[in-house]
Amino acid sequence: MRDTTMQDRTFSPPRARLLLREGPRLFGELAALMTTAPFLSQSPPGDGHPVLVLPGFSASDESTAVLRRFLASRSYDAVPWGLGRNMGPAMPDLTARLGEMFETVYEQGNQQKISLVGWSLGGVYARLLAHFYPDRIRNVITLGSPYGGGPRSTRVYPLAQGVLDKPLEQHPVNDLRRLAGTPVTNIPTISIYSRSDAIVPWQIATEPTGPSSENIEVFTGHIGLGFSPAVLFAIADRLSRADGEWQPFQRTGWKQSIYGAADLGSTHG
Repeated sequence: MRDTTMQDRTFSPPRARLLLREGPRLFGELAALMTTAPFLSQSPPGDGHPVLVLPGFSASDESTAVLRRFLASRSYDAVPWGLGRNMGPAMPDLTARLGEMFETVYEQGNQQKISLVGWSLGGVYARLLAHFYPDRIRNVITLGSPYGGGPRSTRVYPLAQGVLDKPLEQHPVNDLRRLAGTPVTNIPTISIYSRSDAIVPWQIATEPTGPSSENIEVFTGHIGLGFSPAVLFAIADRLSRADGEWQPFQRTGWKQSIYGAADLGSTHG
């Protein structure tokens, strides 16, 4: 189980030279996405349940359009968050607006359990919602999300420290990051991450493997997480599991060359 002091940990931000690779790698992912489209069309189909997609810091629903289109093609009800540009804790009444948005999606989805997919800071929100609505959430999937440490470890902190450090006065425990970083029980939590992420250290985007938690390593940059065919396939695979029938991601066959090992070693020891 995660040590509850984990949110106090600070890692060095990813190496600066990785930033130079983010742009080229994004174009590479877009090219791969076009060439692998026939293959992705054979990924596990969905059952139509709602999937709420939350964007990363400073991004809007436009950034998740490709991901949502893919989910819709697999027969999910892919829902944008609809709160404009994600400016983090600086957004007025953020927690209240998150709750209202989630409840609206829940009612419009005929009160079916909702799966959450959160990219970067959006994944922090997804884990927060999982603590608020544990009986209404089916899966939580995070993409390079810094829920396991403070914002000082991320590459964006020097540019937005005043925003990311701002406390959420409306939050029940006045600490969004600590709550988001505590274990989510009885809900499958899947952390998709990359060791070459130029924005978020992979150590704070993962957690110890547990009865319903796992980490899936992909080989892309932070910006490419929403476009990578490997990420899209992994999301479809995880969402296709029937509610209550979660099993760990299998890396047999061709997946051995696409995804990293499941064991993170002693990173969380």
